[in-house]
Parts: sequence; structure tokens; C-alpha cells
Amino acid sequence: MSISTCQVLVTKRPARALYATSALIKSLSLKPGKTVRISFGKAETTVTLRSVKKSGSKLYVPLNIKNQLLLPHIGTFKVKSSNGSLRIGPLFGIMTTANPSATSPFGTRTSLIRQFVASGSQAGTCFAFAPKNIDWATRSVTGYFYSPGKGWYRRKAPLPDVIYNRMPSRKTEKSANLVSLKYRLTHAGIPLFNWSFFEKWDIYRLLEPAGEAYKHVPQSILNPSPRQLKGMLDNHDFVYLKPTGGSLGKGIYRLTYKPHKGYFVRYRLSGRNRVLRFAKFSGLARMIGIDKGRLRNYVAQQGIRLLEIDGCPIDFRFHLIKNIRGRWTVAGIGCKKAGKGSVTTHVRTGGQLLTPGQALGRIYSASRAQDLLDKAKAVSIQLAEAIERESSHPVGELGFDLGIDKDGRIWMFEANAKPGRSIYKHPALKNEGRATLKLLFDYCTYLSGFNGGDA
Repeated sequence: MSISTCQVLVTKRPARALYATSALIKSLSLKPGKTVRISFGKAETTVTLRSVKKSGSKLYVPLNIKNQLLLPHIGTFKVKSSNGSLRIGPLFGIMTTANPSATSPFGTRTSLIRQFVASGSQAGTCFAFAPKNIDWATRSVTGYFYSPGKGWYRRKAPLPDVIYNRMPSRKTEKSANLVSLKYRLTHAGIPLFNWSFFEKWDIYRLLEPAGEAYKHVPQSILNPSPRQLKGMLDNHDFVYLKPTGGSLGKGIYRLTYKPHKGYFVRYRLSGRNRVLRFAKFSGLARMIGIDKGRLRNYVAQQGIRLLEIDGCPIDFRFHLIKNIRGRWTVAGIGCKKAGKGSVTTHVRTGGQLLTPGQALGRIYSASRAQDLLDKAKAVSIQLAEAIERESSHPVGELGFDLGIDKDGRIWMFEANAKPGRSIYKHPALKNEGRATLKLLFDYCTYLSGFNGGDA
């Protein structure tokens, strides 16, 4: 197996041959005059390889072969030779939802998808597509490509080498049609990673057999009964009630019991943080509806006394991505400080974004802060490896919400299969954010087999 980078150009020479310069032929350990199978994505055809007296590392493709392979453009590509075949690539597809707009084909997510496509285009050829854009009869996709000069434009391309799943809707991902489509794509030999959103309870259940990793998960009960919830409030300083499929802190209650004072519930409603007190548990139960079954698909989770700044708890978002060797790496870390009276540390509910150094540096010495951060990094990788082992589908990117208590113990509250990128809005984390995009497509390159087999 050999991999080289070359210029792919169109030629008017005879149509059933492929023409390569001697430099390219040598670098790929090929022999002119042989019949080879050439592919781009999942499109392929058979041609005879010919040598052409030109300088540099170039591959000349007749127009009809270019059309058969659905090459969306000419230019610089990687070429891989193996067992008498040639692959041009890699070709990456980002699966999401789209709308018919020339300037904003992905609605409010257009800027995010543009970042992905631009970064993927540095590592190979990259486009975004919606499931409805696939034509199974021709094994092709009408995708959205982007260039700074042209903006967004549509081209037909083959089914890609790798698919990065960025479907934005939990409801859509659970639909029978999309589940069937994803299985069909994987059966076509296409690695598709980040299969679907996680449900909170699914993650806790996945981690339970993981031994060491599971000790970082607070006590959690799915659909607790009133008796179970009261028992948790008796045993813990406070308890969170979280919807299993929730995100951005929506629908969360923080419950507290203080002897001689009663039961307190904090929540957010109409953009404001609210707090109510009840003398008896029965009043709290009626308010949250647990006695009437209104909290189905909720998880009750032990509250943890986290490190604080200015009397407000802080937690950390760890963004993990696999690298070009297929190994987990911590790509970025942000710290979130809760707003006064807020149930969560989310910025949308009054939280503040900090760098981990800024946050821990206000609490500990530099060496102690670094020790804690290194410990949390090791835990995040341990958690990622455990989730991957127990998951039924490929995982290549994860976001963890981790907390550190006052004894230095690390806790995991949330795991996200499609983490947002809000932490990179912090000025000091913008370069880190750009680096994560490169890392993401390094991993796509690994999955495509164009990484030179360096594992």
C-alpha cells in the first residue's frame, strides 16, 4: 500500500485509460500497462494505467471517467494504491438537515456547517448533505460544497468514504426512516460516527459495567417514585431532576431539604430563575407532579458540592475527539460558572464562560490547579473509552460535563454525542476551537484509510 498527493487533471486523451506521470507511478509502486480499478468515494470503474511524459506528480483523467467517478472538481487529492486498485480521496460527508436557500442552506446552523466543510476540505473533499439528497439508484448524493469565492454550490458526488453525523433533531434521529438509512449506509461499507444523541439514562446504564469509570457517576435513579426521591433528599445535600432527553439545562429542577426549614425547589421559567419553599415533601411532590406521573422520563441525580467562585459553583466541558491514529484525545476544555440562583451553569441561564486556568487559578496554586486538570483529563479519556466499549455504534467525538468537588474528586454529569461549540466563543479558546476542527477531520482521514495506516 502506498499513498501520495498529486494533481488530478482532465485530459482529452483516449477515454478508457488513466494517465500518470512517472514520479507518481514510482511513488505509488505501480506498473504502466496494467488494468486497475479506480474509485472516488463509493464510485468506481476499471481503466488501463498509462505513463505520460510530464513533470511533477500528476494524474490525468479523461472526461468520461471524471463523470463516472462524479469528481466534483479537479485539483489536489490524495491517491492510494493497494492490491491493483487506486483510490482518489478522501471524500467526507456531513449529514444534517437542509433547506432550499442559496445563502443559508442549513438555516441557523449554516455558519457551523460551513466551518466543518471548510476544515474537511483542507484534509480532503468535503460536502454537507441531507438524507433526502441520497439517490440509491445511482449510489450518489447531491451535496452542498463551499468555497470562499463561490459560496455554497451544489454538486453530485458519490456516496462518501466517511460520514460525520450532525443531524440536529432528537425526534428526527429516532424516526424509523433515518434509523433504516443509517444502517443502509453502514452496510454499504461507510463508517458513520456519532450515531445519535445520547439519552442521559442510557449513558449511566452504559457506564455501569465499566467499573472504574462508573465511580465518577453520581447516584442516579430513572423515573423515581416519591418514596425514592424523598430518600435521596434525606441522604444528599440536594438532588437534580433532569429530563432524560433534555439539553441546554431545559426542564431541570434542583431540590433541597433543610431540616426545620423545609423543601426548596429551584427552576427556570420564562427566562427567570425561580425558588419555592414547601413545609412538607407532599407540597413539593404536588408542585413537580411526581405524584401524578408528570415526571416520566426524568432522572433523579445526587447533587455534588462543586468547587465555587464567588459563591457560585463551576463545572467543566471537556471536548474529546479521536485523532489520526484513532485514539481519544482531549481537544478542548472550557469552564462554566453558574449565575446567581441558577439551577445550572449554562450561559443562557446567567452562567459565565471561563478558561480552566482562569477558574482553577482563583482557587488553587498553579501546581495544584494543573494536577487537578490532568486528573480530570485522564478521567474524561477513561469515560470515553468505557462508553465506546459499551456502545453499539462508532463514537468519534464526545462532550463531557465534569465537576470537581471540594475533595478533588471528579464527577461526570452529562455526556453528549454531538457536543456544541459554545466554549470556543471565549477569546482565549478560539485557537483551541480551530484546532478541534482539524483534529475532527484527522479522525475522518483515519476512518477513510488515507492516513497511511499509521495506527
